[in-house]
Amino acid sequence: MRWIKGLILAVILLIVVLVGILFAVNNQQTVALNLIWLELPAVSLSVWLLATLVFGVVLGMLAMLGVYVRLKATLARSQRQNKQQRKELDSLRTQEFKELA
Repeated sequence: MRWIKGLILAVILLIVVLVGILFAVNNQQTVALNLIWLELPAVSLSVWLLATLVFGVVLGMLAMLGVYVRLKATLARSQRQNKQQRKELDSLRTQEFKELA
């Protein structure tokens, strides 16, 4: 089962790489990016598109960082409460057995 998962992952990765190569080959036109305050040099269109994709992914990860930290803190708090409640339950169970004896 594990090797099937690896094989499927390898096939998907190969397809993504091939689509990326086709994308880069079909978008060879050079484009100068003119921002309001800065003009960037002329580079192929595929480079600009991939750079914006990477920038968006990084920006999205930074935006989700606060949610991730909050969820990790909530998980840690819940695990501490769970551990405390298990200890309390174990002590109540042993106390019940001591009273019966």
